Amino acid sequence: MSVQTEASRSEDTLKIYYERVKQVPLLTAEDERELSMRIQAGDEEARSRLIEANLRLVIKIARAFANFDVPLIDLIQEGNMGLIKAAERFDYRRNVRFSTYASWWIKQAVTRSLVNSRRAIRLPHRKEELIKRIHKTYGFLSQSLAREPTSSEIAAELGITEHVVYEALEMSGAIMPLEGDYEDDESGSVLDVFADETYSPDAELFKNCISERTVAMLEALMEKERQVLIYRFEFYGNKKRTLKGIGQTMGISAETVRQIEKRAIRKLREQTDYNDFLGI
Repeated sequence: MSVQTEASRSEDTLKIYYERVKQVPLLTAEDERELSMRIQAGDEEARSRLIEANLRLVIKIARAFANFDVPLIDLIQEGNMGLIKAAERFDYRRNVRFSTYASWWIKQAVTRSLVNSRRAIRLPHRKEELIKRIHKTYGFLSQSLAREPTSSEIAAELGITEHVVYEALEMSGAIMPLEGDYEDDESGSVLDVFADETYSPDAELFKNCISERTVAMLEALMEKERQVLIYRFEFYGNKKRTLKGIGQTMGISAETVRQIEKRAIRKLREQTDYNDFLGI
């Protein structure tokens, strides 16, 4: 007994779905008008009927976008979501057939699904649209200028800032996995070119030396100066406090605390040279 493959199961599901959709009668323009009026009045049954009568439109559009990356059934499901939105927003007073109005919503949902399926990180629809506009403008300017356009030229053409262009292009870039499974021995991964700095003995030694030196110098300060710095910079495990909080503890004003802090820091800077640790 042969085992049914995933592809054959998907085909069977589509066949059953097609047969069910074909049994739903189509609507006339007058039917659509009546259903739209009922939907705006809150009739859920009318909404369901309008959607079901146009499911074959979704299948037709999804087939036009079908490819090997995304199963057709998935595109149909996404298209159905667009159809639902169209049914909720359709206004009979526009004097247009529902299929014409719904096609835009269905295509938008299907194309968005295709874009997101190729991207490691899903982006908001507005960002996707902006990226499309930037790429389209890039192509147009490349032809008109006979060279690669700059980010500032693209921004000027679209009426946006150069920063927005940089940000969008950065988000649209390909994602390189940190680790890859490559048969080529000469290929590598991002981890091969980034140093592992989870633990650095020299950095840890430098940090400890700086800490010991600073703590020793605190002892040379006046009592209030030392106390203010201990509170402000979390020495000896103390939590950092605000100028006002320190003032209340010491019985002085926040401005006085600020002046003491400034004076104490100046003294520390004058009395030490951390370049000794750097070998400069």
